[in-house]
Amino acid sequence: MNYRHAFHAGNFADVLKHAVLARILAYLARKENGYRVIDTHAGVGLYDLAADEALRTGEWHDGIGRLRQTRLSAALTDYLAPWNDAVRAVNGGDALLLYPGSPKIATTLGRLQDRYVFNELHPEDRDALAALFAGDRRVRVEGLDGYVAVRAELPPHERRGLTLIDPPFEVAGEFDRMLKAMRDAHKRFATGVLMLWYPIKDVAAVDAFLKEARETGVGRLIAIEQWVRDPETTGPLAGAGVLVANAPYRLAEETAAILPELTDLLAVGEGAGARVLPLVEGA
Repeated sequence: MNYRHAFHAGNFADVLKHAVLARILAYLARKENGYRVIDTHAGVGLYDLAADEALRTGEWHDGIGRLRQTRLSAALTDYLAPWNDAVRAVNGGDALLLYPGSPKIATTLGRLQDRYVFNELHPEDRDALAALFAGDRRVRVEGLDGYVAVRAELPPHERRGLTLIDPPFEVAGEFDRMLKAMRDAHKRFATGVLMLWYPIKDVAAVDAFLKEARETGVGRLIAIEQWVRDPETTGPLAGAGVLVANAPYRLAEETAAILPELTDLLAVGEGAGARVLPLVEGA
Protein backbone atom coordinates (compact mmCIF):
# COMPACT_ATOMS: atom_id res chain seq x y z
CA MET A 1 0.00 0.00 0.00
CA ASN A 2 2.66 2.50 -1.04
CA TYR A 3 0.58 4.33 -3.65
CA ARG A 4 -0.57 7.81 -2.61
CA HIS A 5 -2.79 9.61 -5.06
CA ALA A 6 -1.78 13.02 -3.70
CA PHE A 7 1.22 12.90 -6.07
CA HIS A 8 -1.06 12.53 -9.11
CA ALA A 9 -4.25 14.44 -8.23
CA GLY A 10 -5.62 16.50 -11.09
CA ASN A 11 -3.43 14.93 -13.77
CA PHE A 12 -4.65 13.96 -17.25
CA ALA A 13 -5.93 10.58 -16.04
CA ASP A 14 -7.96 12.24 -13.28
CA VAL A 15 -9.48 14.67 -15.77
CA LEU A 16 -10.90 11.90 -17.95
CA LYS A 17 -11.90 9.60 -15.08
CA HIS A 18 -13.62 12.30 -13.07
CA ALA A 19 -15.28 13.95 -16.06
CA VAL A 20 -16.87 10.61 -16.98
CA LEU A 21 -17.78 9.94 -13.35
CA ALA A 22 -19.48 13.32 -13.00
CA ARG A 23 -21.31 12.82 -16.28
CA ILE A 24 -22.70 9.47 -15.10
CA LEU A 25 -23.79 10.99 -11.78
CA ALA A 26 -25.60 13.74 -13.65
CA TYR A 27 -27.53 11.06 -15.55
CA LEU A 28 -28.42 9.25 -12.32
CA ALA A 29 -29.70 12.50 -10.80
CA ARG A 30 -32.28 12.92 -13.57
CA LYS A 31 -34.55 10.59 -11.61
CA GLU A 32 -35.88 11.84 -8.29
CA ASN A 33 -35.36 8.66 -6.29
CA GLY A 34 -32.01 8.26 -4.58
CA TYR A 35 -28.98 6.28 -5.70
CA ARG A 36 -25.89 4.91 -3.98
CA VAL A 37 -22.24 5.40 -4.89
CA ILE A 38 -19.74 2.77 -3.73
CA ASP A 39 -16.09 3.75 -4.15
CA THR A 40 -13.84 0.77 -3.40
CA HIS A 41 -10.45 2.54 -3.45
CA ALA A 42 -11.48 6.01 -2.33
CA GLY A 43 -8.23 7.73 -1.26
CA VAL A 44 -8.49 10.79 0.97
CA GLY A 45 -11.25 12.50 -1.03
CA LEU A 46 -9.72 15.97 -1.38
CA TYR A 47 -6.22 17.07 -2.40
CA ASP A 48 -4.26 20.25 -1.72
CA LEU A 49 -2.48 21.28 -4.92
CA ALA A 50 -0.04 23.37 -2.87
CA ALA A 51 0.96 20.42 -0.68
CA ASP A 52 4.43 18.92 -0.96
CA GLU A 53 3.23 15.83 -2.84
CA ALA A 54 1.52 17.84 -5.59
CA LEU A 55 4.40 20.30 -5.82
CA ARG A 56 6.97 17.53 -6.19
CA THR A 57 5.37 16.09 -9.32
CA GLY A 58 3.39 19.04 -10.67
CA GLU A 59 1.26 16.59 -12.66
CA TRP A 60 -1.87 18.69 -12.27
CA HIS A 61 -0.33 21.44 -14.41
CA ASP A 62 -0.60 19.14 -17.47
CA GLY A 63 -4.09 18.04 -16.47
CA ILE A 64 -6.68 20.36 -14.98
CA GLY A 65 -4.17 23.22 -15.15
CA ARG A 66 -4.17 23.16 -18.95
CA LEU A 67 -7.94 23.22 -19.15
CA ARG A 68 -8.07 26.26 -16.91
CA GLN A 69 -5.74 28.12 -19.28
CA THR A 70 -7.56 27.25 -22.52
CA ARG A 71 -10.72 28.44 -24.20
CA LEU A 72 -12.80 25.30 -24.70
CA SER A 73 -15.41 24.62 -27.34
CA ALA A 74 -19.07 24.80 -26.34
CA ALA A 75 -19.38 21.01 -26.62
CA LEU A 76 -16.40 20.29 -24.34
CA THR A 77 -17.50 22.97 -21.88
CA ASP A 78 -20.92 21.33 -21.65
CA TYR A 79 -19.46 17.84 -21.23
CA LEU A 80 -17.11 18.94 -18.45
CA ALA A 81 -19.74 21.07 -16.68
CA PRO A 82 -20.69 18.59 -13.90
CA TRP A 83 -17.03 17.90 -13.10
CA ASN A 84 -16.14 21.58 -13.27
CA ASP A 85 -19.06 22.40 -10.96
CA ALA A 86 -17.59 20.06 -8.35
CA VAL A 87 -14.11 21.57 -8.72
CA ARG A 88 -15.48 25.10 -8.35
CA ALA A 89 -17.57 24.09 -5.34
CA VAL A 90 -14.62 22.80 -3.30
CA ASN A 91 -12.60 25.91 -4.18
CA GLY A 92 -15.41 28.38 -3.57
CA GLY A 93 -15.06 29.80 -7.08
CA ASP A 94 -12.59 29.84 -9.96
CA ALA A 95 -9.41 29.67 -7.86
CA LEU A 96 -7.66 26.32 -8.14
CA LEU A 97 -6.19 25.39 -4.75
CA LEU A 98 -7.91 22.07 -4.07
CA TYR A 99 -8.71 19.12 -6.27
CA PRO A 100 -11.66 16.86 -5.41
CA GLY A 101 -11.17 13.11 -5.58
CA SER A 102 -14.02 10.86 -6.60
CA PRO A 103 -15.68 10.84 -3.13
CA LYS A 104 -15.83 14.62 -2.97
CA ILE A 105 -17.03 14.90 -6.56
CA ALA A 106 -19.81 12.42 -5.81
CA THR A 107 -21.04 14.07 -2.64
CA THR A 108 -20.76 17.57 -4.07
CA LEU A 109 -22.96 16.62 -7.01
CA GLY A 110 -25.27 14.51 -4.87
CA ARG A 111 -28.58 15.22 -3.18
CA LEU A 112 -30.05 14.64 0.27
CA GLN A 113 -31.63 11.35 -0.82
CA ASP A 114 -28.39 9.87 -2.20
CA ARG A 115 -26.06 7.65 -0.16
CA TYR A 116 -22.32 6.92 -0.30
CA VAL A 117 -19.98 4.17 0.84
CA PHE A 118 -16.32 5.16 0.60
CA ASN A 119 -13.86 2.37 1.20
CA GLU A 120 -10.12 2.89 1.74
CA LEU A 121 -7.72 0.23 3.03
CA HIS A 122 -4.76 2.54 3.76
CA PRO A 123 -5.22 3.45 7.45
CA GLU A 124 -3.93 7.03 7.27
CA ASP A 125 -5.92 7.79 4.15
CA ARG A 126 -8.99 6.17 5.65
CA ASP A 127 -8.70 8.41 8.74
CA ALA A 128 -8.37 11.49 6.52
CA LEU A 129 -11.39 10.37 4.49
CA ALA A 130 -13.48 9.85 7.63
CA ALA A 131 -12.49 13.28 8.94
CA LEU A 132 -13.42 14.91 5.63
CA PHE A 133 -16.96 13.53 5.78
CA ALA A 134 -17.52 13.72 9.52
CA GLY A 135 -21.05 15.00 10.03
CA ASP A 136 -22.29 14.06 6.55
CA ARG A 137 -25.00 11.54 7.34
CA ARG A 138 -25.14 10.40 3.73
CA VAL A 139 -21.63 8.95 3.96
CA ARG A 140 -20.24 5.76 5.49
CA VAL A 141 -16.47 5.15 5.44
CA GLU A 142 -15.10 1.60 5.53
CA GLY A 143 -11.61 0.09 5.61
CA LEU A 144 -11.97 -3.20 3.75
CA ASP A 145 -9.93 -4.62 0.93
CA GLY A 146 -11.47 -2.92 -2.09
CA TYR A 147 -12.56 -6.15 -3.75
CA VAL A 148 -14.12 -7.43 -0.55
CA ALA A 149 -16.12 -4.20 -0.47
CA VAL A 150 -17.71 -5.08 -3.82
CA ARG A 151 -19.13 -8.29 -2.38
CA ALA A 152 -20.01 -6.71 0.97
CA GLU A 153 -21.86 -3.64 -0.32
CA LEU A 154 -23.83 -4.94 -3.29
CA PRO A 155 -26.70 -4.83 -3.96
CA PRO A 156 -27.52 -1.41 -2.49
CA HIS A 157 -30.83 -0.81 -0.75
CA GLU A 158 -31.70 1.86 -3.33
CA ARG A 159 -31.33 -0.56 -6.27
CA ARG A 160 -29.85 2.33 -8.24
CA GLY A 161 -26.29 3.51 -8.30
CA LEU A 162 -22.68 3.34 -9.35
CA THR A 163 -19.75 1.27 -8.15
CA LEU A 164 -16.29 2.73 -8.83
CA ILE A 165 -13.29 0.40 -8.76
CA ASP A 166 -10.07 2.39 -9.01
CA PRO A 167 -7.17 0.28 -7.69
CA PRO A 168 -3.56 1.51 -7.48
CA PHE A 169 -2.12 -1.23 -9.74
CA GLU A 170 0.80 -1.77 -7.37
CA VAL A 171 0.95 -5.55 -7.72
CA ALA A 172 0.64 -8.05 -10.55
CA GLY A 173 -2.71 -9.59 -11.36
CA GLU A 174 -4.83 -6.46 -10.96
CA PHE A 175 -6.65 -6.98 -14.26
CA ASP A 176 -7.66 -10.49 -13.14
CA ARG A 177 -8.98 -9.15 -9.82
CA MET A 178 -10.94 -6.45 -11.64
CA LEU A 179 -12.54 -9.03 -13.93
CA LYS A 180 -13.57 -11.13 -10.94
CA ALA A 181 -15.00 -8.00 -9.31
CA MET A 182 -16.99 -7.29 -12.49
CA ARG A 183 -18.51 -10.76 -12.33
CA ASP A 184 -19.25 -10.40 -8.61
CA ALA A 185 -20.84 -6.98 -9.12
CA HIS A 186 -22.97 -8.17 -12.05
CA LYS A 187 -24.14 -11.20 -10.10
CA ARG A 188 -25.24 -9.08 -7.14
CA PHE A 189 -26.42 -5.92 -8.91
CA ALA A 190 -26.99 -6.61 -12.60
CA THR A 191 -28.56 -3.24 -13.41
CA GLY A 192 -26.05 -1.04 -11.56
CA VAL A 193 -23.51 1.16 -13.30
CA LEU A 194 -19.98 -0.15 -12.85
CA MET A 195 -16.92 1.97 -13.61
CA LEU A 196 -13.39 0.53 -13.55
CA TRP A 197 -10.25 2.63 -14.01
CA TYR A 198 -7.04 1.17 -15.46
CA PRO A 199 -3.63 2.45 -16.60
CA ILE A 200 -2.43 1.87 -20.14
CA LYS A 201 1.16 0.69 -19.80
CA ASP A 202 1.06 -2.54 -21.80
CA VAL A 203 -1.30 -2.26 -24.76
CA ALA A 204 -1.46 -6.02 -25.28
CA ALA A 205 -2.41 -6.58 -21.64
CA VAL A 206 -5.15 -3.94 -21.88
CA ASP A 207 -6.55 -5.47 -25.06
CA ALA A 208 -6.60 -8.91 -23.38
CA PHE A 209 -8.42 -7.40 -20.39
CA LEU A 210 -11.06 -5.82 -22.63
CA LYS A 211 -11.50 -9.06 -24.56
CA GLU A 212 -12.19 -10.94 -21.32
CA ALA A 213 -14.46 -8.16 -20.08
CA ARG A 214 -16.76 -8.79 -23.06
CA GLU A 215 -17.33 -12.30 -21.73
CA THR A 216 -18.50 -11.26 -18.25
CA GLY A 217 -22.10 -10.85 -19.37
CA VAL A 218 -22.53 -7.25 -18.23
CA GLY A 219 -24.61 -4.95 -20.42
CA ARG A 220 -23.90 -1.73 -22.33
CA LEU A 221 -20.16 -2.12 -21.85
CA ILE A 222 -17.86 0.61 -23.22
CA ALA A 223 -14.17 1.42 -22.85
CA ILE A 224 -13.05 5.05 -22.89
CA GLU A 225 -9.30 5.48 -23.29
CA GLN A 226 -6.85 8.32 -23.70
CA TRP A 227 -3.08 8.47 -24.02
CA VAL A 228 -1.22 11.78 -24.01
CA ARG A 229 1.82 10.32 -25.77
CA ASP A 230 2.80 6.87 -27.05
CA PRO A 231 1.72 4.65 -24.13
CA GLU A 232 4.53 2.17 -24.60
CA THR A 233 7.36 4.66 -24.23
CA THR A 234 9.32 4.88 -21.00
CA GLY A 235 8.59 7.54 -18.41
CA PRO A 236 5.55 8.57 -16.37
CA LEU A 237 2.13 7.11 -17.07
CA ALA A 238 1.06 8.06 -20.59
CA GLY A 239 -2.41 6.58 -20.87
CA ALA A 240 -5.43 5.45 -18.90
CA GLY A 241 -8.96 4.28 -19.46
CA VAL A 242 -12.28 3.59 -17.83
CA LEU A 243 -14.48 0.60 -18.50
CA VAL A 244 -18.16 1.38 -17.92
CA ALA A 245 -20.83 -1.31 -17.60
CA ASN A 246 -24.51 -0.40 -17.91
CA ALA A 247 -23.36 2.91 -19.32
CA PRO A 248 -25.98 5.63 -19.77
CA TYR A 249 -27.25 5.38 -23.33
CA ARG A 250 -25.69 8.58 -24.68
CA LEU A 251 -22.40 8.38 -22.79
CA ALA A 252 -20.41 6.76 -25.60
CA GLU A 253 -21.73 9.17 -28.23
CA GLU A 254 -21.16 12.28 -26.10
CA THR A 255 -17.67 11.21 -25.04
CA ALA A 256 -16.59 10.31 -28.57
CA ALA A 257 -17.62 13.78 -29.73
CA ILE A 258 -15.37 15.67 -27.28
CA LEU A 259 -12.47 13.26 -26.81
CA PRO A 260 -10.36 14.44 -29.79
CA GLU A 261 -10.38 18.04 -28.51
CA LEU A 262 -9.65 16.97 -24.94
CA THR A 263 -6.76 14.78 -26.09
CA ASP A 264 -5.25 17.57 -28.18
CA LEU A 265 -5.35 19.86 -25.14
CA LEU A 266 -3.68 17.33 -22.84
CA ALA A 267 -1.11 15.84 -25.24
CA VAL A 268 2.52 16.00 -24.10
CA GLY A 269 4.28 14.11 -26.89
CA GLU A 270 4.11 12.20 -30.14
CA GLY A 271 1.55 9.45 -30.48
CA ALA A 272 -1.24 10.94 -28.37
CA GLY A 273 -4.70 9.52 -29.06
CA ALA A 274 -7.98 8.27 -27.68
CA ARG A 275 -10.86 5.95 -28.40
CA VAL A 276 -14.37 5.07 -27.27
CA LEU A 277 -14.86 1.37 -27.83
CA PRO A 278 -18.30 -0.27 -27.48
CA LEU A 279 -17.63 -3.82 -26.26
CA VAL A 280 -21.18 -5.14 -26.02
CA GLU A 281 -23.96 -4.65 -28.57
CA GLY A 282 -26.21 -1.76 -27.55
CA ALA A 283 -23.47 0.19 -25.82
